[in-house]
Amino acid sequence: MTKPEEAGIETTPAVSTFEGPVLARICRDSLAVEGDEQLITRIQKAYPHYEIKRARFGHEWYRLGGIVKPDGSRMAADLNEWAERTFLECGQDMDALTDFCEEQNLLATHHKGVTLYLTAQTGENAEDFVQIEVDRTQEWAERYLVNVDDPPDDVESLIDPIVPIKIKPFAIGSARYTYRRKTEVALFLNELGKHRAEPHPAQRFFNDWNSGSTAHMHALSDFWSLRLSQHLGRHGEQRMNVEVIINSSANLPSLDASANTRHGKPLATLLSRFDSQAGYPFAWFFFMVKGLISPHIGENVHRDLQKDYAYLPDRDTETLRRWMDAPYSV
Repeated sequence: MTKPEEAGIETTPAVSTFEGPVLARICRDSLAVEGDEQLITRIQKAYPHYEIKRARFGHEWYRLGGIVKPDGSRMAADLNEWAERTFLECGQDMDALTDFCEEQNLLATHHKGVTLYLTAQTGENAEDFVQIEVDRTQEWAERYLVNVDDPPDDVESLIDPIVPIKIKPFAIGSARYTYRRKTEVALFLNELGKHRAEPHPAQRFFNDWNSGSTAHMHALSDFWSLRLSQHLGRHGEQRMNVEVIINSSANLPSLDASANTRHGKPLATLLSRFDSQAGYPFAWFFFMVKGLISPHIGENVHRDLQKDYAYLPDRDTETLRRWMDAPYSV
């Protein structure tokens, strides 16, 4: 496998000046609204040398909230803590706790959130960008704390009832941003590779972008970003993993079913059309590595190249040959 440095590509990680405390303060002081314009503008002003782009949104998520009165005034911020404490204050009598909740008409809340992924390119290589993750959350009142027709048997069923009594949801306070983390992608990938015998698939993905024709025209971060995850290893150590995620799933280009059996000029025409729709050359290869199109496409292209069909640039031909020698997916 050709290394980026062997292909004449600069591999020194770019150094940026993005600071967690600064980003956290900007998030805290920005008005959280759909569109996120104010947040992006403020980060841009703090770091004028880099273009801040919104890469994608994560999936919506929900988290247990607190307790409010019917007028929306706060009773408790943490439902778990309040329920356990109040149960003890009621002498561990569930009937007494249920009666109190019913008398007060208490409402339970939840936090609905979405993670915003921002990127800033800091150098010429695919991995030379910073990824900033920010949560936009809104607290909502959605149900009565207790269902008097099906009272809770214990604290757990008070916190998470099987049959809650729903109300028309209403927002509690304003939406807000919470800074989650920033990732210097070049440094992260460097650390990721230190404890592996073989390159992580994400590292190969970035290397393939750097060594191919796409790198001279487009930044990888315009089309792809990372999903980071942590888990505990067998001995209690923190382990980090990463998945490469396409930034936009809207109007993804597709190949018709017959593409798997096509060769030569018809296949070259299909792939050229696919790349045009995706917005960058050799896009089909990265979609294939991601599992969004069949690996048979790559195999058919490789057979064509062996028959002297020269419809790929030399850089991309070499990238495909490396993949054929050692297939991988992200």
